[in-house]
Amino acid sequence: MTEINEKIHSEYEWPDHYGNPDWFLHDRFGLFIHWGLYSLAARHEWVMNREQIHPDHYNKYFKHFEPDLYDPAKWAKVAKEAGMKYVVVTTKHHEGFALWDSNYTEYKATNTPIRKDLLAPLVEAFRKEGLKIGFYHSLIDWYHPEFPVDCIHPQREDEAFKLAASGRDMAKYREFLHGQVRELLTNYGKIDYLWFDFSYEDRGFNGKGAKDWQSEELEKMIFELQPDILLNDRLDLGRGVTTPEQYQPKSNVQKNGKPLIWEACQTLNGSWGYDRDNLNWKSSELLITMLIDTVSKGGNLLLNIGPNGRGELDEKSLTRLQEIGEWMRLHSRSIYGATESQYKAPLDCRFTQRGNRLYLHVLHWPFRTIHLTGLAGKISYAQFLHDASEVFFHEYEKPDVFQHTAFKMEPGEVVIELPTTKPNVVIPVIELYLKD
Repeated sequence: MTEINEKIHSEYEWPDHYGNPDWFLHDRFGLFIHWGLYSLAARHEWVMNREQIHPDHYNKYFKHFEPDLYDPAKWAKVAKEAGMKYVVVTTKHHEGFALWDSNYTEYKATNTPIRKDLLAPLVEAFRKEGLKIGFYHSLIDWYHPEFPVDCIHPQREDEAFKLAASGRDMAKYREFLHGQVRELLTNYGKIDYLWFDFSYEDRGFNGKGAKDWQSEELEKMIFELQPDILLNDRLDLGRGVTTPEQYQPKSNVQKNGKPLIWEACQTLNGSWGYDRDNLNWKSSELLITMLIDTVSKGGNLLLNIGPNGRGELDEKSLTRLQEIGEWMRLHSRSIYGATESQYKAPLDCRFTQRGNRLYLHVLHWPFRTIHLTGLAGKISYAQFLHDASEVFFHEYEKPDVFQHTAFKMEPGEVVIELPTTKPNVVIPVIELYLKD
């Protein structure tokens, strides 16, 4: 196992045996990919649950899954150009469909009209572009004949189905689950991150958690196969990367008085899978703001796309990723390797910090000045990050003779002097060099 940086032990709540998260804390920005049979339904990845679709009826998507335009090299190129450093792809979602040629099921991509293992070329393509590889794997399986009907199963209200399924054996399903995880961690080389979804023991009837998955045993096998892998926190063991979903924490995430290693999981439009008629698209500016906000609180952003049934990314997704990429091209050093700062950012701004460089992200452009507290005497130089043009700042504490035009300052303040016109970037960043 890779030796974990002593800083991780001293600064974060992180278990010794959970891999070395140094790369994760540096890279900050990843791509989530939700892709499966639900892309044909095109109305949310939980469509089987929401519409309580019987497996026999849902099977029409399996019979017609033929993503003939699938080009993982293009996906990888788009991710790299967006500034993403790692990928997490759904190997199997709750519907039970496997993207790879699993020996444990016939419900897999190689048995659909496409007749291909769709995972192997994706891993190869993203590795070639230099991104680290993560697998999402659902602990749930609504297709498997031994997975017990429970509070979130599509047939939870189908009394005839429930009666017929009353003899299902969780031990047999668990053997299947562990077997598929072993396949994934054996057949595709080094895997950097394993993202499980999800435990729900307290949610209701027959909910499931660590005992059902035998999470301790599963965890042990994972680290025997891939000693350096990172795990998320959804095995119901109280450890791993913390993964808040579809909301932004108000501050850094802590446990036992120490910050956790965490990752905000966010969508482009509220759906994880391809959702044709969903028009709730976040703007590129909002998405960039979410990335900045996350890093300013010490977290990562895992931003999702949902490819369609032919294996392509829709134009709205591509446009947003391209616009994020243009911002990242100019501002990535305020993101990579950066984290929360000890200094408090002014209104409508966020700070990130990397060593002696403090990055002021101006979310809403003000008139003429920004006042910074606690930084008097600590700044040696300031510039806009996008073009390295100097930005003037003032540290005096008394107004000059022209009282009606002077910068009014409080003790310890620094005033940043801004142009009236906002620079031509989505969110300007001012790079502040701190004195040693």
